Amino acid sequence: MKTSPIWVAMLAALSLPALLSAQSPPQDTVLIADRLFDSRTGMTLSNPLVVVRGERIISVQSGGVLPPAARVIDLKGMTLLPGLIDMHTHIDSDPTYGGYNSLQFSDRFWSMIAVPNAIKTLQAGFTTIRNVGAEAWNDVGLMQAIDQGKVTGPRIVPAGYAFGATGGHCDSTFFPPSMDQKNAYNADSTTEARKSVREIRKYGAQVIKICATGGVFSRNTEPGQQQMSYEEMKAVADDAHMYGLKVAAHAHGASGIKDAIRAGIDTIEHASLIDDEGIALAKKYGTWLSMDIYNTEYTQSEGQKNGVLEDNLRKDREVADIQREGFRKAHKAGVRMVYGTDSGVHPHGDNGKQFRWMVQYGMTPAQAIQTATANAAEALGRKDIGIIEAGRYADLVAVKGNPMQDVSLLEHMDFVMKGGEVVKKP
Repeated sequence: MKTSPIWVAMLAALSLPALLSAQSPPQDTVLIADRLFDSRTGMTLSNPLVVVRGERIISVQSGGVLPPAARVIDLKGMTLLPGLIDMHTHIDSDPTYGGYNSLQFSDRFWSMIAVPNAIKTLQAGFTTIRNVGAEAWNDVGLMQAIDQGKVTGPRIVPAGYAFGATGGHCDSTFFPPSMDQKNAYNADSTTEARKSVREIRKYGAQVIKICATGGVFSRNTEPGQQQMSYEEMKAVADDAHMYGLKVAAHAHGASGIKDAIRAGIDTIEHASLIDDEGIALAKKYGTWLSMDIYNTEYTQSEGQKNGVLEDNLRKDREVADIQREGFRKAHKAGVRMVYGTDSGVHPHGDNGKQFRWMVQYGMTPAQAIQTATANAAEALGRKDIGIIEAGRYADLVAVKGNPMQDVSLLEHMDFVMKGGEVVKKP
């Protein structure tokens, strides 16, 4: 059967727009600002022109001619920075429920509050977080929902369940024996440690989190107590590294910190009671320290009202100043540092409040910002975030003024872009 010429013409006319659309290059977006922070060098670039195509950066230059037909985002008077990275969050936690107050809610309540927490975090300019412990795989599920475009939030590197010794900081420590509450992934031998790594990886963890010592917000543990042996931590590190995963160790106490470093753990969380030997070991091994030196301000001012038990408040008071001085000494010694806030202990969205404390305890504003950008990306083993350069994700933030002169500007973000999409406008 012959096709009528008129039908051929109609089909061609209908398909032409689709053909032209498929052949037309996507419209570029160009961002212009007063200055750009180069997180690799710690220097600033004047009058930057950043070209974004799709979800990636395709070029960065100082000044120049705007590409034709590009969409221009004018950030004059502002400083452009890479999207920030928080290396220590608990996205399904809410600090306004402390102690036993959280028991008034269903388990799924915490899954639900993770969603607005993620939005607040992204709006604060943190386009990537490493979530080091969540209940019921909440961080894995949230990551999947964000990646599928179902909800809004930062890129998430999830740990799933954090684990450690029976009765330790990562176990369930607030209940009597009759309730038989425990962490299903408790590890009391090298064999159990390896098995927990494998099971947690199986269900979506992209980083392994262990508790090497006691902690502040657990019961019947003291921050200085070592609770995992060197052999157990080495088993965790060896197995995780075999699978290509990094390991973070909650470690307040000096002995636990040093054994974690010797065992090959990648990042030490808190490092509150680190001593001179621990600092020297961290520098020798190239271990990253993630020291949350802001959150005690929130805990001490709001914790009692929120239901935090006095024993937990006591432990927080006892380690706070020691941790901050340890931060100063470690930085001065040249230890590698990343930005971790323990968000969830303080409100999500307040992640940027730690920068000023890092500067107060010895860093320059540029060094503090590097911990949340290039340093954090390196510690994660990521080459697609943390630096504004061609090929990386177009995760970009901007603030009015110059945070190299006043780092507290980063507490209130004026512009946020994630993967080429604007999520907050000036």
